[in-house]
Amino acid sequence: MKLATLKSSSRDGQLLVVSRDMRFAKAVPNIASTMQQALDRWEEVSAALKDVYDDINESSDVLPKGTVAFNPDEAGSPLPRAYQWCDGSTYIAHAERMARWRQIEVPKVVFEEPLVYQGGSDTFLGPCDPIELTSEEWGLDFEAEIAVISDAVRMGTPASRASGHIKLLMLCNDVSLRNLIPRELGKGFGFYQSKPSSAFSPVAVTPNELGKDWDGSRLHATVVSNLNEVEFGRPNSGVEMQFGFADIIAHAAKTRDLGPGSIFGSGTVANRDISVGSSCITEKRMIEAVENGEAKTGYMRFGDRVRIEAFGSDGASLFGAISQVVKPFKAS
Repeated sequence: MKLATLKSSSRDGQLLVVSRDMRFAKAVPNIASTMQQALDRWEEVSAALKDVYDDINESSDVLPKGTVAFNPDEAGSPLPRAYQWCDGSTYIAHAERMARWRQIEVPKVVFEEPLVYQGGSDTFLGPCDPIELTSEEWGLDFEAEIAVISDAVRMGTPASRASGHIKLLMLCNDVSLRNLIPRELGKGFGFYQSKPSSAFSPVAVTPNELGKDWDGSRLHATVVSNLNEVEFGRPNSGVEMQFGFADIIAHAAKTRDLGPGSIFGSGTVANRDISVGSSCITEKRMIEAVENGEAKTGYMRFGDRVRIEAFGSDGASLFGAISQVVKPFKAS
């Protein structure tokens, strides 16, 4: 099934069940008012949510009873805020290019276990929310990723059981400020200012909805990024993912319990074949520098628009599109 969050006066919005074709949506306050409430009680409420989903899809009405037209512009992130946002870097092609950008060797440990960091999760952007930027000099970059949402995971859960805890999948734009990263990493303590709020797709989807494109730990989809309506990249998200989501979750749970509604990111989707393009600007700049001696593609500026969408093997859009424009930040 497909779920979304409608923006409201509440920070957590209102949970919606969305039709398979993403045309209609229905609020279900009698089952769960918010996405987090549903995840907190997933075993109790998932069957009831699925019944609503089936009813919407089976209706022959132009506008099924009790539904409204689903408008991605009115959607927040499926989880507008989360108890945990654990982002990975699981594509070796991306890790190698980023290491070259930072002028370092790829650490051997990257090949041995998932590379993750804990990002800010108190605010996420909706799929059509603008990216507000204070200074163009900070090097605004988009990063197209796949993400999953888990239920509660006990400390020490192995990868062999972690897949069963994945309840929803979605698409992510992990916004980065590249020119702030070197100073932060130079301190030896990780990202903070260089990682503002990430954005997520209009809908989150249960694994069973994805059919053969989901193998239990990896999503095999074509992730298409467009910058100012020009295609930027279309790598496959499954074939070169070094560690699957089950590995990421098991790694994160090694020393702690994970609360329901924890989000895990794949890292920037990348393939070794450079003909498929890139899922972030920095990768393309690195490739340009190697091939031509200098990077020519600039970072995003005010007025630029990024669009990210994932397509299954049947050509259908899996999560709807993230479509964001860059705007100057204005303090309220």
